Amino acid sequence: MWKAVEKELKSRGLLYAFLVSLGATVGSLFLSEIAQFEPCKLCWFQRIFMYPLPFILGTSFFFKKRDVFYYALPLIVTGAYFAIYHYYLQFAPASLAPCTTVGISVSCSERVFTHFGYITIPWMSFSSFVLIFLLLIFSSERMNKR
Repeated sequence: MWKAVEKELKSRGLLYAFLVSLGATVGSLFLSEIAQFEPCKLCWFQRIFMYPLPFILGTSFFFKKRDVFYYALPLIVTGAYFAIYHYYLQFAPASLAPCTTVGISVSCSERVFTHFGYITIPWMSFSSFVLIFLLLIFSSERMNKR
């Protein structure tokens, strides 16, 4: 069973990474533009590092370039850092959170919604960055040479 999953991820991992990044981007836009959730300052930083990924990964998939991992890695790592930091701020005591309301932005420590007691928007962002990272590892040329 693992061999079948490994083969699938090696052959289509880049496509799946593209679809995850596209879903995260569209989901982010849906939450702010349709559902009217105001993004905070840290949400904007996560968006800055997620929004280029569908273009980079989509172009790489279209031209069948599997070395995209090294180009996407700085965006993924930095975006994941902001996401996990943001998630920490949401569960830290409000008095310790340095990111309060900034200008017209909402507070970064505010939890707009929470599912199952721990899934928040920053957690979904972090999960997307990690999933894209793992999919790119499986689909990279280095992994396929083994």
